[in-house]
Amino acid sequence: MSAPQLAALARTSEPQTMLRRFLALDAVVTTGNGLAYLAASGPLGQFLGMDQGLLLGLGAFLTLYGAGVGILAARKSPPVLPVRAVIEANVAWAAVSLIALGAWLSPTAAGAVWIPLQAVTVGGFAALQYTALRATRA
Repeated sequence: MSAPQLAALARTSEPQTMLRRFLALDAVVTTGNGLAYLAASGPLGQFLGMDQGLLLGLGAFLTLYGAGVGILAARKSPPVLPVRAVIEANVAWAAVSLIALGAWLSPTAAGAVWIPLQAVTVGGFAALQYTALRATRA
C-alpha cells in the first residue's frame, strides 16, 4: 500500500495518527467480537458450529486483548515494541484461524465463511498497523 493510499484510508497524513487510528479500529472490532462471543456463545456456537466453551474462552481473551490494544491506541505516541507485539499477535491469530479451519474445526457453512473472513480482517489490521508503524520510523 502506498503512503497516499494509507493516508487516505486513515484520513490523515500524520504517521502517528494513522497508527493510532488503525490500532483503535482493531481495538473496537476485537473488543466487540469478544463481547459478542461472551454474551451469545451458545447461539453463536450453534450458528458457527463451534463449541460454546471455546467461544467463551475466545470471548474473554478477545475482550481483554482488545482493551489492551485500545489503551495502546490512546497513547499519543504508541511504543514500538508493544505495537510490534500487536502486529505479530494479529498475524498469528490469522494464521492459526486458517490452520484450525483446515485441521480440527468442523464449522457450519456460516462458520466456514466467518473464520476466513475474520482471519483476513485481522491480517488486514496487521498490514495496516505495520505500514503505519514503518511510516512513523521514516
